[in-house]
Amino acid sequence: MAEAIWMTILHFILPLVVVAGIFTALMMYVAPREVRTIFKREIRSFFTSPIAYVCVVIFLLISNGISFWFGGVLERGEADLMLSYFQYLPWYFIILAPIVGMRLWSEEQRLGTMELILTMPIAPWQAILGKYLAASVVLFTMLALSFPIVLTMNYLGDPDNGVILSGFVASYLVSLTFLAITSVFSAITRSQIVSVLISVVLCLFFWLIGLEPVISTAVNLGGSIIGELTESISMLSHFNELAKGILGTRDLIYFFTFIAFCLFSTSVVLKLKRS
Repeated sequence: MAEAIWMTILHFILPLVVVAGIFTALMMYVAPREVRTIFKREIRSFFTSPIAYVCVVIFLLISNGISFWFGGVLERGEADLMLSYFQYLPWYFIILAPIVGMRLWSEEQRLGTMELILTMPIAPWQAILGKYLAASVVLFTMLALSFPIVLTMNYLGDPDNGVILSGFVASYLVSLTFLAITSVFSAITRSQIVSVLISVVLCLFFWLIGLEPVISTAVNLGGSIIGELTESISMLSHFNELAKGILGTRDLIYFFTFIAFCLFSTSVVLKLKRS
């Protein structure tokens, strides 16, 4: 048991602490004051309301429950948890990420504080980044609290902890992309329900088009070029590569570009509302 705890600390908890420390240092000493102000405001809002706690609890119950009871974690005896655990995580985030992000701008519009924020001496991108980073902390917390499954795998066998960590990185990037999509629609509508529904549908679309039957259909209808295009814009194919431990530049660029585009789109929506 002591060895399992040590391996979990070394390969999972320590990297999380390092990432959290770097993020904290950047927020304290590098991020503009306006971004820090919005970030602190949103963090307090998240963790003084039940939204963050409910989402974290639901995620942990569903992810661990499905993995152990239906995914067959123990029966499969996998070294990387891909088939029994990580392949399911993006499906949870298709719903949970929009729930976390639904209030980013919809709540401001509902309360009538959108005009106040847009008239403050603060650039739209600073408000967008502050809100987005605060919501990303909630998603990070969900994955960070998943350490018991890593501990269990190290206790029962000799898993490939490097690949498992890659699976968590891939899952986090997918969740951040879903959150960025939600940011756009949260800025468009004042209804949180509408924001969630549209975001879930769009997140589901970008995930499902990576399934093999969909790609095969695209190839049959439009040829290999259409098939390759469909696969390239799907999150699933990029997620699978990263989750296998293959940290390819192409896949990382895909996620970061997608997130940047969505945040830019959010700024365009806010500028239209400001004018």
